[in-house]
Order: sequence, then structure tokens, then C-alpha cells
Amino acid sequence: MDSAVQWLQCSRNAIQQVPFRPDLTNKTTGHIMRFMAKPNARDKIVRAGLDQFHRVGFNGSSVEDITDLAEVPKGSFYNHFKSKEDLALEVIDRYIEQGPHALLSDIGIPPLKRLKAYFSALGQEFVDSGYKKGCLLGNFSSELADHSGAVRRRLETAFDHWLKQIAGVIKEAQKAGEVDSRLKPEQLAGVLLSAFEGALLRGRVSGDLASLKEFMALGFGRLIG
Repeated sequence: MDSAVQWLQCSRNAIQQVPFRPDLTNKTTGHIMRFMAKPNARDKIVRAGLDQFHRVGFNGSSVEDITDLAEVPKGSFYNHFKSKEDLALEVIDRYIEQGPHALLSDIGIPPLKRLKAYFSALGQEFVDSGYKKGCLLGNFSSELADHSGAVRRRLETAFDHWLKQIAGVIKEAQKAGEVDSRLKPEQLAGVLLSAFEGALLRGRVSGDLASLKEFMALGFGRLIG
């Protein structure tokens, strides 16, 4: 099997899904029953906003598009959010929460292998979208950073935290002798993150795996491998 396909497919087994509530046992049947809280209007709007913004962008989405997708009255939007920009701020947080970041802290996996699995999982999400969605943080950076100070600041905070997470794993890999320790972890993390965002951008244009293959081969073969 092609190595690029392997790293894209392996992520499906690496991501753990977290239930909304603990499993409960039916005392009569002994079967395990899974209960999930019913989403309220606000949560429906956030979920719909994340999907809508990710698919067609902030400017390509109207409040009506989002409320239609959420199946809530249009008027209810303003009961929870002051504006579409206000929703975008919460969507950024939700997008980050849903990422496969738990992989980065799984100390049961060697650091370099852990980092590869993490980027593999992110790459798989992109492939599953048909090479269309890319990274929401990158998309918003291109579309909104010059026009919304609030969104720009939220994105800046998000990227800074993301970079520190990656740098932390690289530092572990350096201590384990897997990565050259002469380079600063933050610098390597910054280059790796920028290269990944660029690969997604090119992949959206080409509609194939070529740029992601290059990223994995050179990013982990030459840069930090």
C-alpha cells in the first residue's frame, strides 16, 4: 500500500470519540444505553455555523443560511449572538475543541510518531471533505484577519496555542534523540505548521494528495525526521 495512503488511513483508528454522557446500564435488560443531551438552539446554531463557514466561508454564509441549516427560526439567532462575527468567534473555539489534539498528549506513543499521527489525522479530515474544507483557522485568516480585529485576535491566540502544543512534542522528540536538538522547538513548530497550512491551500486548488504527500515526506523526512 502506498505510504501516503497508509498515513492518511491510520488516523481513523487513532482518534477517540468522547461521548456526551457516561454510559448507563439498563437494570432490566443489562444492556448498555448511551444518552446524549439534546442540543439547544444556541448549540444548533454553533454547529450549523461551523459547517457552513467551513464549507463556503464567512462571506459566503448568511444568517439565514445558518439558521436554515440549524433548523431554528431566523429571529432566534439574535437571541444568542450579536452578529455573524460574534458567531465566528465561538465557531473558532468549537473547531479547536473538535480537533484530534488528544493525540499530541498521548505519552504512550513516541513523540515523533505521535506528531506524525496527529498531522495524519488532520490530513484525513481534509481528504474526507473532498479536498474542499481545508483548515478553518487558515480560511478565516485569509478571509477575515484584515477586516475583523476581534477575529484576528482570536486567531492569533489559537495559532499561538497550537504552535506551543506542537513545539512541546518536538521538544520531547529532541530529548528522545528523534529530532536535531540544535534547532529551537518553536521555530521547527512554526515552519511545520506553516508548511501544513500551505499544503492544504494547494490541495484545495489541485484537489488531490500531492501537496500533502510532499508535506509528510519533507516535513518529517528532512525537516524534523
